[in-house]
Amino acid sequence: MRHSLSFQQDGTLKIVQFTDLHWMDGRAEDQRTRELMERVLEAEQPDLVVFTGDLIYTAPVSPGEKACEDPAQAFRDAVAAVEKTGTPWAFVFGNHDTETLISRSELMQIALEHPHCLAEAGPEDLEGSGNYTLEIKDQDGQAAAVLYFVDSGSYSEMEHIPGYNWISRNQINWLTTESARLNPKTAENRLPALAFFHIPIPEYQEVWSTQVCHGQKLERVCSPHVNSGLFTALLEMGDVLGTFCGHDHINDFTGNLYGIRLCYGRATGYNTYGKEGFMRGARVIRLTQGTQDFDTWLRLEDGSVLLEQPIHQPEPAAGSEH
Repeated sequence: MRHSLSFQQDGTLKIVQFTDLHWMDGRAEDQRTRELMERVLEAEQPDLVVFTGDLIYTAPVSPGEKACEDPAQAFRDAVAAVEKTGTPWAFVFGNHDTETLISRSELMQIALEHPHCLAEAGPEDLEGSGNYTLEIKDQDGQAAAVLYFVDSGSYSEMEHIPGYNWISRNQINWLTTESARLNPKTAENRLPALAFFHIPIPEYQEVWSTQVCHGQKLERVCSPHVNSGLFTALLEMGDVLGTFCGHDHINDFTGNLYGIRLCYGRATGYNTYGKEGFMRGARVIRLTQGTQDFDTWLRLEDGSVLLEQPIHQPEPAAGSEH
């Protein structure tokens, strides 16, 4: 039976975001990832866990290294720390989850075997797999908040456009339709909403360049070269308070662009690149019923909590006078 998500008696709901586990086969780095997740779950006691992509790593590896040979088992092992606590969890795909050996539809079926998984394959006519929504109920069982999950794809399928894929027009149309259905603009009180995807959208670079941000940007924003208009759609929907992505392992900043807070997670997995002094961890998100805002902080591998992150001032753009 599927769980239903509800605000706690005190009116809060806590989400832990794990991202970029890059689980392969239970090797030593995977075990460190699992131990980190267990520590975070014990410390935060979340109501929901969201994995924002690259739970497993199925890409080719360097000569002499061992590749992931059993993606289905790797996925089961990657989510086991959460599943065994009985905490409901959801996920979106990343670009490395289904590069070889397994398809998105096959891996989604593996996910759906788990009793505490809330993900859905979503409409078959949309790009990708795992485009779905979850509602958070109040104490009376009425919808009080909405979570949107979108598959940001893998790599560009157009030969003349390099790099990563983009969230497609049919996904954006679906998202706006879902918002109108679940959260009509005519409603007296709009339900607050959050959106989750793996690959950052180009506006993550814009918010860093133009707004005061909190956190660190230690690599470029690896968004698609094409801006497919997701952010514009979110603005027009008017219900999304914040977006959460992964993908860039040593970026963890948040910033507010036109009323939407664009947030990176904190990379969780040890089986991938990082940076000396930049600890693995998780982002924590707390929604409070009846408010149009959320709190967020980082929980790091050593158990510490980052409630405040370094402030980054935007660089003044040269020649911006009109």
